[in-house]
Amino acid sequence: MANHKSALKRIRRNEARRVVNKYQHKTTRNAIKKLRELTDKKEAEALFPSVVSMLDKLAKKNIIHANKAANLKSGLAKHVAAL
Repeated sequence: MANHKSALKRIRRNEARRVVNKYQHKTTRNAIKKLRELTDKKEAEALFPSVVSMLDKLAKKNIIHANKAANLKSGLAKHVAAL
């Protein structure tokens, strides 16, 4: 167990950030699944910008890698265009 005040604080802070990151990541994954299940082009085009925004935010905060975000956005764009 940590002995220093700063180390204890860091442990608390890391746990708080972990919970927030987990929530944001899961929310984004659910949005991606929802977009992939859509069959209506207008609905998909309406949802697409918000999903892209979520992915960009995750990549910016290093929750996911920037290349992974780019690959997901590319695949989703192809899916929406193919509808």
